[in-house]
Amino acid sequence: MQGNDSTVSEFILIGFSNFPQQLLPTFFLLYLLMYLFTLLGNLLIMGTIWREHSLHTPMYLFLCTLSISEILFTVAVTPRMLADMLSTHRSITFVACASQMFFSFTFGFTHSFLLMIMGYDRYVAICHPLRYNVLMSTRDCARLVSWCWAGGSVMGMMLTLIVFHLTFCGSKEIHHFVCHVLSLLKLACGKDTASVTMGVIMVCVTALMGCLFFIVLSYVFIVAAILRIPSTEGRHKTFSTCVSHLTIVVVHYGFASIIYLKPKGPHSMDSNTLLATTYTVFTPFLSPIIFSLRNKELKNAIQRSFHRTFHPLSS
Repeated sequence: MQGNDSTVSEFILIGFSNFPQQLLPTFFLLYLLMYLFTLLGNLLIMGTIWREHSLHTPMYLFLCTLSISEILFTVAVTPRMLADMLSTHRSITFVACASQMFFSFTFGFTHSFLLMIMGYDRYVAICHPLRYNVLMSTRDCARLVSWCWAGGSVMGMMLTLIVFHLTFCGSKEIHHFVCHVLSLLKLACGKDTASVTMGVIMVCVTALMGCLFFIVLSYVFIVAAILRIPSTEGRHKTFSTCVSHLTIVVVHYGFASIIYLKPKGPHSMDSNTLLATTYTVFTPFLSPIIFSLRNKELKNAIQRSFHRTFHPLSS
């Protein structure tokens, strides 16, 4: 990485260094508990789907993959954030910074791609139920999941290489707890900086809004199909299969909008850092809660799994 003629050989993560020190133990404990719950919650979902043969369907295959994405993203980001609360300024090399950014991009894009194909899965199940087993075969589902991971990795690698092709000089302080792309781009210098910044933003917005567009389009057809169902009970039962996915989409894009689309104003660096935790911590934390509580079939499967584990002799 140092072959790009940068005058800065390492960066300093400011993170929570400027926060009132008496608040950091509370933040640390809160985020640690949320981190552990995120891991345990997603592992519980994955284990339940693995054990319950009734859940071996495309929808739950995608949910299991989403849980894997949540775990990997959380493991890649949250421990570094917790470490930042226990220390002052932390230096980080170019290679480590690039790795952080690559994993953040990869898991972020992969998450959006997975939410998109989960929307497509609900569209096929509701709008084309007779063709569902053909359109969503095991091979097709595996191919879709593979494309999501491959697409996220390619996007992550491409954007990371573009950003670290820039020259960094002057200040080396990143006002974030990880190598966040927008915070890092502020440290770049040279005539290409403005165009690269705009290009990175456009690529991210286009990809993420493209996923959201297809999700919304899927639900337009889903709602139209549900409205044609004659009975109220039938409409409610059909729509209930979409509630958990739709809630996660709102949470995912809602928290992302808070960070990336907030209006420019007199925001302090500390408030920006705190806002960033809503996407990196709260979204993975809420995901297993939403799917466990809002998905009746998964909720019942978890209860059966617990019952078999702790009361194996009872009927």
